Amino acid sequence: MPAQTLEQVVSLAKRRGFIFPSSEIYGGLQGVFDYGPLGVELKNNIQNDWWRTNVYERDDMEGLDAAILMNRLVWKYSGHEETFNDPLVDCRSCKSRWRADHIKGKCPNCGSTDLTEPRPFNMMFKTQVGPVADADSFAYLRPETAQGIFANYLNVQQTTSRKLPFGIAQIGKAFRNEINPRNFLFRVREFDQMEIEFFVMPGTDEEWHAKWLEARLSWWEGIGVPRSQIQIYDVPKADLAHYSKRTYDLMYNYPTLGHEEIEGIANRTDYDLGSHSRDQDKLGLTARVNPNTDSLARLTYFDQASNRHVVPFVIEPSAGVGRCTLAVLCEAYAEEMVKSPAPEKLEAVQVALTAFLKSAGRNENLGAEQRDALMAAGEAIATDLPNALGQVDALLALPGADKIELGKKLRGQAQPLLDESYRTVLRLRPKVAPVKAAVFPLKRNHDGLVGTARDIRKALQRTGMRTVYDDTGAIGKLYRRQDEIGTPFCITVDFQTLDDGSVTVRDRDTMQQERVASSELAVYLRERVG
Repeated sequence: MPAQTLEQVVSLAKRRGFIFPSSEIYGGLQGVFDYGPLGVELKNNIQNDWWRTNVYERDDMEGLDAAILMNRLVWKYSGHEETFNDPLVDCRSCKSRWRADHIKGKCPNCGSTDLTEPRPFNMMFKTQVGPVADADSFAYLRPETAQGIFANYLNVQQTTSRKLPFGIAQIGKAFRNEINPRNFLFRVREFDQMEIEFFVMPGTDEEWHAKWLEARLSWWEGIGVPRSQIQIYDVPKADLAHYSKRTYDLMYNYPTLGHEEIEGIANRTDYDLGSHSRDQDKLGLTARVNPNTDSLARLTYFDQASNRHVVPFVIEPSAGVGRCTLAVLCEAYAEEMVKSPAPEKLEAVQVALTAFLKSAGRNENLGAEQRDALMAAGEAIATDLPNALGQVDALLALPGADKIELGKKLRGQAQPLLDESYRTVLRLRPKVAPVKAAVFPLKRNHDGLVGTARDIRKALQRTGMRTVYDDTGAIGKLYRRQDEIGTPFCITVDFQTLDDGSVTVRDRDTMQQERVASSELAVYLRERVG
């Protein structure tokens, strides 16, 4: 069964070392997360696949890594200083702050409707530049990577002699001072963007916009997010960004959240290069731009066919790495029954769950929202045992669950049954899986098995394949651990290995096992991992 709630994925991500709250030892920092040992591998694999697809496998793309700090005039003429705002309201009752268009006139914290009038809140972070703190010594942490591309358009075009159409790709950090970060990796204050600015001749922009929509849908499918889970939202004109002629938002169906944006594909027209150019009145711009008296350059392209300078139109596919990672995890997550649980053990879990919910219902230390969330999640599990047993971890990870003493008893009843009868598996595409193969010795106290297993792991690692060695439990438990982190193949070194050099290879998805010669193992795995 796939993930029914976002909490299931969040619980797995924390428990297995994918994602941690940043500076958690001091209570964390809202809207900021750290990628753990598995998370950084998954994140890097996703980024590498995006780069390979869009830069290496195309002949019309160049790469860039622009600085995070830029001259603040960039943000003046891009429109961000004027328009990069969210509507902020304060609750007069509990003094909390919210984004007005997200709360529907009611404070989520206390339920009050006594709110201030919305006022614009600029989401760009300011930072001091230089030793003197005065009105002129600040810059912004970039809220998007796109402007670094536009500022370098001429540099890239002239140094590479690129002709239209061509694109510039970049992966890098961006920062937005969100009023209310929420929903795990979905809306945060620090994030990575995978962004392309694709420059085309005016008049061909709509054709290229459609092409990029199909290209991006194909990429998402390739990393494990099928088209059936994505809605294409043609943004209404009234809701378009100030630079956009037309924008397609790709909306992924997250558990709990429903359809939310994972990528925007915008037709930015000639707005951006026009905004940053001098002599704007001579460029024949279609977009309305603010007069620029500060730019030192004309960001144009000389079209030999027409013998004139033109301002290219721009198609922009832009995706957040965090949202992408979350979508990949949600899509890959599955809970499966591998054997029927013993009825008496299932009954014991039911009894413990009922007691937990009764305790939650009368616990005075819980807020109303916490109590409601715990009761709703617990009752959903209770009505669908044994299928929903795997959601117990997510239930006990919800805010306030740690205040209920009977949670320990519930976990104690549920965990052995889960280990025995169920498995949680991440069916990640092998190319993005953090670990491609895990190697185990059948016995951890046998020098021959341990030495051979470690040698096999080292040999695979030298081929560039991320491989781990593990001997911290019985083979069955080791299999379950690797299933939960999405490892496609597990390799067991046994006594037959010492005789004939063959090993047992277990497939994550089918759970089938096959004997493979250790000398052929690298080729065997490479063919299947990609």
